[in-house]
Amino acid sequence: MRVHVADHPLITHKLTVLRDKTTPSPVFRALTEELVTLLAYEATRNVRTEPIEIETPVTTTMGLAISTPRPLVVPILRAGLGMLEGMVKLLPTAEVGFLGMVRNEETLEPATYAERLPDDLSDRQCFVLDPMLATGGSLGAAIDFLFARGAIDVTAICLLAAPEGIEALEKATEGRDVTIVLGALDERLNENGYIVPGLGDAGDRLYGLV
Repeated sequence: MRVHVADHPLITHKLTVLRDKTTPSPVFRALTEELVTLLAYEATRNVRTEPIEIETPVTTTMGLAISTPRPLVVPILRAGLGMLEGMVKLLPTAEVGFLGMVRNEETLEPATYAERLPDDLSDRQCFVLDPMLATGGSLGAAIDFLFARGAIDVTAICLLAAPEGIEALEKATEGRDVTIVLGALDERLNENGYIVPGLGDAGDRLYGLV
């Protein structure tokens, strides 16, 4: 498993505003979209392409096109939805699937409650969107789900991660082609399984309490 922390002043600046508890939901959503586009730039560095010939106003030349089968973007509901627009702005030809997962707040274990994905992901590159890599349970289960359907490599984009989640995910994905792209690696998890210093519950801050 490869871990890439996108160390860029614009990313750190946007994360700083997201962390501020006084930042309202509309601003939080807009900044999340912007931040994900920046992270997606790093995450798609190895997206598969194929050469094509095009004609410019001056001459013909060779360029690149996204290979088929097209990449699949999979936001983990519900907080991952807030990252989707920022991702597809950078990769508009990608297909989009959905995976609904929830964490049991007592056991901290993930459970799948919905999915909308192709039955066969053979030879597909998949990009999973999940704002917070805390315990690693939900993201690990999502990655298992995708590989079970034939995905060849999976890249996860997260705003923040805790070292405990990285360690757990590394063990869970051993032997698989997995990349994690982060906005920042935070200090630790607290006794409730939340990232410290973190930014709170990403879903609640994106969409409010439900």
